[in-house]
Amino acid sequence: MAILCCKSSVLRLIAVVVVLTSGTGIVAAPFKAYDKDQASLRFMVLGDWGGIPLYPYRTGVEKDVAARMGKVADSMDYKFVLGLGDNFYFDGVQNEFDKRFQETFEDVFTAKSLDIPWYFIAGNHDHNGNVTAQIEYSHRSKKWNFPSLYYSLNFTVPGTNTTVTIIQYDSITLCGNSDDFQHGLLTGPENLQVATTQLKWLEEQLNATKSDYVIVTAHYPVWSVAEHGPTKCLVQQVKPLLERYGVTAYFSGHDHNLQHLKEKDSDVEYFVIGCANFIDTSQKHKDSVPKDSLKFLWAEEKGQGGFAQVQVTEEAMTFTFLESVDGKELYQRVMKPRKLK
Repeated sequence: MAILCCKSSVLRLIAVVVVLTSGTGIVAAPFKAYDKDQASLRFMVLGDWGGIPLYPYRTGVEKDVAARMGKVADSMDYKFVLGLGDNFYFDGVQNEFDKRFQETFEDVFTAKSLDIPWYFIAGNHDHNGNVTAQIEYSHRSKKWNFPSLYYSLNFTVPGTNTTVTIIQYDSITLCGNSDDFQHGLLTGPENLQVATTQLKWLEEQLNATKSDYVIVTAHYPVWSVAEHGPTKCLVQQVKPLLERYGVTAYFSGHDHNLQHLKEKDSDVEYFVIGCANFIDTSQKHKDSVPKDSLKFLWAEEKGQGGFAQVQVTEEAMTFTFLESVDGKELYQRVMKPRKLK
């Protein structure tokens, strides 16, 4: 594996589960079984997991997600975890010695099976604090990895020539911060030159990679039917790049639920994985996404959180949503390797 770096709810009263199975590769049930002995690269994904700023510095949902991730990882050989931002609610951390690292992360995700690399990006709440401190904490933790605001990861599926590139960028630097108490409206980039530099870097990374699977991650979603809805800035600036360079999937958080969206005339798969701490059943923007693009939506009013697991083989990349209390597999999507032109 190689790292390429650059410069540095409210609970609602109705549970929501929407599954639309019109597209090929979408699996509602039965699910494709993960073969522990098959040559594969396996990892987990969660977003918006960052506890609370008061004692005990974590929520019940976060604790359940951590416990379930540990149990799932006990039985499978996971290589790493992706964290999609909002690592510390509501105002990030103050410095690299902030007790929130211990109280909200190290003391919560305690299973030995989770003592693997965790790769983080920042969310809007992290940008309310000191993001540089989160980057510096990488030198103080055995599993916390946050090398820069945006960076690339490259992996090879063991025993094969199949390659995976994960490009993690900072959507807050690109589009601006948002205030959840002011309808989540984006402020625009704080520094236009920094935003432009990052966007150029993103395109260079996409243009350069020849990997069989390419995943782009950020905190803000491109498409979402929930409280915050689509991110106009990303629809305008990032979505064209994802399509031009044949990206396999885009992972994000920000909205506190699980979603899968795919446009009819695009090969890019969009996943929102944002309910590892808070749950929000809003469908406020269900009419703001392309027609028939929503394939799955889940938010559980009883406070069940969720996360995702991914298995990559020579034949396919299998993405599965799981809930935290019983470990139930909620939904699955199977994606084939890219066909480079």
